[in-house]
Amino acid sequence: MQNVLIVEDENPLRRILTLNLARRGYNVVEADTGEAALDALHASVAGNIPFDLLLLDINLPDQSGWDILRRLREDPGLATRPPPAVIVMTAVRPHDKRLAEFHPDAVLLKPFPIEALLRLSERVLTKQPSTREEGEDG
Repeated sequence: MQNVLIVEDENPLRRILTLNLARRGYNVVEADTGEAALDALHASVAGNIPFDLLLLDINLPDQSGWDILRRLREDPGLATRPPPAVIVMTAVRPHDKRLAEFHPDAVLLKPFPIEALLRLSERVLTKQPSTREEGEDG
């Protein structure tokens, strides 16, 4: 069973994502703030149950998703091998500079159909190449 951390402050969206991923056999942990996400990441490392996938909203109430990715990269206490795949979820297309700095596995533009997220999650987890940015044409 693959472990997924959903970091999303919008409760209805977070719950929909959780329910759909859980129905497909993923073990899902939810976080609604950056701090809660970092706590979950630390707990996963301490428990030796690393996340396979991080679904990360960029605009969070206490810090940005980019801040979380920076901490994930720089904090030795969060290091896992392999690191989790990362799908950035955002309403605003990320600047190329951010993408070059953090190298997320994929970007999903909001709003998106749940099927787009499910297809993209499967693609990222199986390391299939993406041919386009998801969310543009659903």
